[in-house]
Amino acid sequence: MPHPTLAFPLEGGCACRHVRYRMETAPLFVHCCHCRWCQRESGASFALNAMIEADRVTPMVGAVELIDTPSESGFGQKVARCPHCQVAVWSHYAGAGPLVAFVRVGTLDAPDHLPPDVHIFTASKQPWVVLPPGTPAVAEYYDREALWPAASLARRQTLLPRIAAYRTAMGLDPA
Repeated sequence: MPHPTLAFPLEGGCACRHVRYRMETAPLFVHCCHCRWCQRESGASFALNAMIEADRVTPMVGAVELIDTPSESGFGQKVARCPHCQVAVWSHYAGAGPLVAFVRVGTLDAPDHLPPDVHIFTASKQPWVVLPPGTPAVAEYYDREALWPAASLARRQTLLPRIAAYRTAMGLDPA
């Protein structure tokens, strides 16, 4: 999690500055994903996403364009991109839809404030990416109850009824 003295909100935006947003609070959790799908989509060795309730991301300037993008799960995601420079600033995965945003940490003005809480899908990470000893890392996905802080788990609990309603409305399993 971010340093306990870190003051929120944090601001960010796209490369051309047409889109600006503010992350009002600390995220639920920060993933550094090394799966091949994220490598392909980002054009880099991994994707670094801060998972946060979408209503805690405040658009400040400009509007994003939501682009339907395939995902490895087969359910897709909606990537919020600047309509001018096309930089992805966050995405919404099918599981929680528009209720949870995966903010691209690199689009924050101060991305160093949100280091990864866990490295996931390290079984497919590039072999030259070396994680420091003691770094939380898993070969695929992780047990949320074991790794998330209690405050983030509590925030998630308040989201679950809204996520279930969204999934039911979309004809998805309300899991």
